[in-house]
Amino acid sequence: MTTNRVSYTLDSTLQTVDSAEQAASRIAMEAGFGDDEVIQISMAVREAAVNAVLHGNAYDPDKKVKLDFERTTQDLVITIRDQGKGLDPTKIPDPLAPENLLKASGRGIFLIRSFMDEVQISPSQTGTEIKLVKHVPGSARAGKEVSP
Repeated sequence: MTTNRVSYTLDSTLQTVDSAEQAASRIAMEAGFGDDEVIQISMAVREAAVNAVLHGNAYDPDKKVKLDFERTTQDLVITIRDQGKGLDPTKIPDPLAPENLLKASGRGIFLIRSFMDEVQISPSQTGTEIKLVKHVPGSARAGKEVSP
């Protein structure tokens, strides 16, 4: 099995968000994803990076965001970790609930879940880790193989 891994440690700034999005776009293109999937992956990473910087680390200059990209034959796995107080995934408001429809924010996790094949959120007292998985085009997990 072929595995490629790239890791970044980034500051808790808005520039981090841009850097994370650009890295995701480049890595997704190199992994063979089409234009639409590259945009979805980079937007999901951007949303997760915003959450890590803003909600997790609260722009604290002493806290970092860890970003890992791992490419296997089956998947592109992206892991983003902050050093905040942790997130309770059960307390994330539903952006489709009538009282939330007109709010200007609160759709990040919803978008991430809609763009990626798998999303795992793991909170702890030392931060939150979100794992994003997109199945590689043409792999058996992507469901795009055709039987003869």
